Amino acid sequence: MSAAWRIVMRRPGGVEVLEREAFDPGDPGPGEVRVKISASGLNFIDTYHRSGLYPLALPTGLGTECAGVLEAVGADVTDFVPGQRVAVLMNRPGSYATHAVVSADQLFRIPDAISDEIAAAVMLKGLTAWMLLEKCRRLQAGQTVLIHAAAGGVGSLLVPWAKALGGLVIAHAGSAEKAERARAAGAGHAFSCDFNALASKAREVTDGRGVDLVLDGVGAASWSASLAAIAPRGLIVSYGNASGPVPPVAPLELARAGSAFLTRPTVYDYIRTAEERAEGSARLFDLIVAGTLPIAIGQRFALDDVATAHSALEARKTTGATILIP
Repeated sequence: MSAAWRIVMRRPGGVEVLEREAFDPGDPGPGEVRVKISASGLNFIDTYHRSGLYPLALPTGLGTECAGVLEAVGADVTDFVPGQRVAVLMNRPGSYATHAVVSADQLFRIPDAISDEIAAAVMLKGLTAWMLLEKCRRLQAGQTVLIHAAAGGVGSLLVPWAKALGGLVIAHAGSAEKAERARAAGAGHAFSCDFNALASKAREVTDGRGVDLVLDGVGAASWSASLAAIAPRGLIVSYGNASGPVPPVAPLELARAGSAFLTRPTVYDYIRTAEERAEGSARLFDLIVAGTLPIAIGQRFALDDVATAHSALEARKTTGATILIP
């Protein structure tokens, strides 16, 4: 095994808390495998872990998804063999590294038609999109969906996926350029207006009714627009906090919005079983191979340059997916 190193943090804070250190990943134990990582995905949840918004026991690694090759498997692991290409979606951060020892139930087989970079870039975001559009409530043909941050990592998957399901996509993005990307990806309407004007625009293009589904990964800044745009008995899915967490919501607010529904899911609750993991990954990879989901890796950073990558993500200077290369 080649020399191993990883990125760690010993206290929450800004990008200055990210450190490189050598480590020995060790041999896999029962039910475990060791992966030599070729690429790691960058996600907003990584910045939440770093900042302390989602507290972790310290010190800790960072990163929750990666792809690579199995170097070794535990004695009782029978479904995977050394040399096999796999993607990993970790339940404990640690993918910002050259190697990782993880439980075999965190692995996904990578089809031959999918590269390691694509797999590393798409597992968390792709399974999140699957959860949002097909599991929280399956979008039906003819329904309307408002997608915030529509040119971002998850949003750039949600737009073509929702269109493929037959939905009318109303996209919102932080700039006219990003809104145009969302339109090109399949949005029927794409806006880059202030949040305080978004709900009226969404109602204008739905003949005043509002939207059936809101997919909101922005959080605090977009919450009022999401609530004001929802149709009677529509569903708001708040799945991220890019602008900070949504403030406390009184149930009466949902009643006043037309008996609206609200959920705050996490993808790990939708891939608890082997059957769920197989279903979600098969659906995701099939859509990629079919060309329905064109995966755009907008940025590649060396893992050593992870601080710059975090800064770019938090400043909304990235588009599509971002990966880190050890």
